[in-house]
Amino acid sequence: MKNFCISLICLSIIVLTIVLSGNTPKTKEEYLRIHVRANSDSEEDQAVKYAVRDEIVNLLAPLVISCENKKALQNALKSHIPDIERTAESVLLERGFNYGCSAAVTAENFPARIYGDVTLEEGYYDALIVNLGSGKGDNWWCVVYPPLCFTGTGGGEFGYKSRIAEIIRQWREKYA
Repeated sequence: MKNFCISLICLSIIVLTIVLSGNTPKTKEEYLRIHVRANSDSEEDQAVKYAVRDEIVNLLAPLVISCENKKALQNALKSHIPDIERTAESVLLERGFNYGCSAAVTAENFPARIYGDVTLEEGYYDALIVNLGSGKGDNWWCVVYPPLCFTGTGGGEFGYKSRIAEIIRQWREKYA
């Protein structure tokens, strides 16, 4: 009986969290992704892609934190395209690459991807696309809204923690 009650309480917490969580996206349209494409698959182009990514994350972290919804972030990103391109271009030039870059906020097809406890289905998502040179190399991508990979501290991935997992962990600590 005790196990049944515990299971019922856990299930209730999970259902309540899902229902009351107004910030949890439910459709592809509620996500905003970022995609940084390398010029090629060479070691040098891949290394500079990550250096560009780190600087772009540092640049965008305050924007991501300050925007309350996807539309606000989308508008902020669009208005900062010149800054994003300058930041990427600066990293490229510092490292001896002169093939340039381009950035745009657009819709793009993405494969399925898991971010912690969140699974995004394959399909079209709005995204900030940053092409380095030809943009034909391996790429890095993540979700900026909701911020599943931006911690706000810059330079890192996967600052996201599941609210449900956190509630369950707290409950276990309190009642176990």
